[in-house]
Amino acid sequence: MGLAVESTANGVLKIGSVSLDSPYALAPMAGMTDTAFRRLVKRRGGCGLVVTEMVSSEGLVRGIDRTLEYAEYTEEERPVSIQIFGGDPATMAEAAQIVEGMGADIIDVNMGCPVRKIAKHRAGCSLMRTPEHAATVVSAMTGAVSIPVTVKMRAGWDDDHVNAPTMAGLMEQSGAAGVAVHGRTAKQSYTGRSDWSLIDEVARRVSIPVFGSGDCVAPEDVVERLKETAVAGVLVGRGALRNPWIFKQAARLAQGGTKGSVGPTERGCFLLAYIDLLLSEGTSEARGFRHHATPAPEAGTRRRGAASCERWVVNKVRALGSWYTKGVDNGSRLRKAINHAGSINELRIIIHEFFEATEEMPLAFPKATHEIVEAGSL
Repeated sequence: MGLAVESTANGVLKIGSVSLDSPYALAPMAGMTDTAFRRLVKRRGGCGLVVTEMVSSEGLVRGIDRTLEYAEYTEEERPVSIQIFGGDPATMAEAAQIVEGMGADIIDVNMGCPVRKIAKHRAGCSLMRTPEHAATVVSAMTGAVSIPVTVKMRAGWDDDHVNAPTMAGLMEQSGAAGVAVHGRTAKQSYTGRSDWSLIDEVARRVSIPVFGSGDCVAPEDVVERLKETAVAGVLVGRGALRNPWIFKQAARLAQGGTKGSVGPTERGCFLLAYIDLLLSEGTSEARGFRHHATPAPEAGTRRRGAASCERWVVNKVRALGSWYTKGVDNGSRLRKAINHAGSINELRIIIHEFFEATEEMPLAFPKATHEIVEAGSL
């Protein structure tokens, strides 16, 4: 049986034995919520938990280099949850032990991904089509580790199979310490609206913490969902890609203040800091700051060459820019410029020239280190 919802005297939310100082969490988004982005979100404040991009349980167990990269995290991100996907109970249990060995705070099971290549392997949201098997997977995991195991799910597979309330109950019985529910079905993908009345129903049926997800693109949305439903917390995805300050702004609103504004300089510096963190990954870091699993012997070196690293950084900034620019005046112009940039230097110049029109901003941004951890320190 999972640990019940618990709040300490000062209002801190707990998932199992893990305390969260905020009920707002950064959702896992494949290709987007890498360790650099998560670190920058945490620095801005208000985010109680970050979740990694989804990681293949098979890849973790086999020590596949690319898979292990998705599971990396840093001390700056704590508390951190590593999300894994898969459908074989034994493999998922072994992967959970690897995650625990990495020192992660929480292990999350992906039962929400609607992508066909994931679902066809009896993983992701397809597990919601076989509730008993899903329960077996979670039971195997909770029996194999001592840290909390949580589950992220959707409303159901399709409109004829909306079973999140019963699934959440099964997950609790199987030892899950919390669940997160996105209020759309797998068939909907990201069309339509997230059904928060269903999420509310789930939260009222179980005694473990329930995080709601879907359509929280503004800080007002986050605060309203937490206030008007029985959820313990709110998981924010695309809203954070557009506005990494959404958690801090929601916290301010919840405390009766104003959300505050984010100026052009801050927005520009965020992108420059993101580039710097990507470039400096694994360098000039204190021992024990970055956590990763051990790759298989045949995997070889994990370091990228200079040209490969530059392409990787450019592509990462392009991916983030597709969302981030939606929160910026004349964002389409910035987005097009970023997509046509061929080098890191070009990206820096584009960012500087776009934002300097309104406020002074340095062309270069100081490289971040493990010592800069306070929210708003950028």
